[in-house]
Amino acid sequence: MKKSNGNPPRIGLTRAQLLLLYLALTAAIATGLAIFTSASTIIALIKTASAGLFLPIFLSLIVAFLLDPMVTFVERAEISRTSSIFIIFLLVSAVLFLALSWLNPHWQEMWLSLKTDLPRYTARFIGFLKDAQANLQDRIPFIESYDLPGRARTLAEQMLAQILVQTPKSALRLGSLMILVPLFSFFFLRDSNRTMRACISMAPNRYFEMAHDLYYHISFQMAHFIRGRILEAFIVGLVVGVGLSFTDIRYAPILGIFAGITNLVPYIGPIVGMIPGLVIALVDLGMGGQFWWILIVYLLIAQVIVDNFILIPILISRVSNLHPLWVIIAIIMGGKLYGVLGMIIGVPVASIIKIAIIEISHYRNAFSLPETPPDFERPL
Repeated sequence: MKKSNGNPPRIGLTRAQLLLLYLALTAAIATGLAIFTSASTIIALIKTASAGLFLPIFLSLIVAFLLDPMVTFVERAEISRTSSIFIIFLLVSAVLFLALSWLNPHWQEMWLSLKTDLPRYTARFIGFLKDAQANLQDRIPFIESYDLPGRARTLAEQMLAQILVQTPKSALRLGSLMILVPLFSFFFLRDSNRTMRACISMAPNRYFEMAHDLYYHISFQMAHFIRGRILEAFIVGLVVGVGLSFTDIRYAPILGIFAGITNLVPYIGPIVGMIPGLVIALVDLGMGGQFWWILIVYLLIAQVIVDNFILIPILISRVSNLHPLWVIIAIIMGGKLYGVLGMIIGVPVASIIKIAIIEISHYRNAFSLPETPPDFERPL
């Protein structure tokens, strides 16, 4: 037996082991880079393939939430779910066809007239801005360096060019939406409950009840929120359109529809919705009594009385229980991500996140299981 010389054993790696370690690290890095590149390519392909599907799916969800009560009502007469959906689709299509047949000649004439008058309105509005800036320069000197009329002219020209360029594209996009939205809405109405039950059934037994309650609360809140917002926008647009019809202002129906659509964006939308009406009134009617009545219709009647005092407390406040600060943050973040559409859907998405956080926190506190003690702490 060989005696030890008393020195500690030498710890190290042989050349073969170093080479093997080098090859393993190189292979791991190369595999990671390949996976990252492939994942980035796959994500890019998915984004490209689904770029045109976001709007049809979003509109289809809105249509499904709006038509679901009517489909359920017809289904109670012992009619199958599929037949009930087809019946509601036929009724809605008939109503829309009759309405468009009656309104189409008037809307075409009004739209062509508006496209002709739009440069005149923008020019007069820029003239008003020049006069206002000239009057304010003596009181506020730094306004002189801010070219307010030039910025307004550039914005108006961009908006006019966008309208003229996007009109043919919008017609093509509208044709695709008329095919995709009814198709997606049909499947959402028919298979949504079955699909969600299948997804919930895959949750572990410990989280099954939490997943079921999350689905119930989110679907309930989103259904009432969407129906409430659509009904609110319709009523506000109707009030504005009827109020403007008592004056000599042109394009009152279009202005009412624009005010209703922009009202879907909280806080910012009502301000944007009243600008075209005030500009047209200022150009065509001047600063007379009709202009002040139009301002009263927009601010006092439509927004303060009808929207804030009647519609929001009844339709919105109970299903959108968010602090105004979070609403503003949701609007800004949604606008940064998806533009105007993101500003509209920012609030319901924030509501969904709030519901999920509250439900998960509730179940963690109410149904948390005690931790299993280690083996040496278990009683014998």
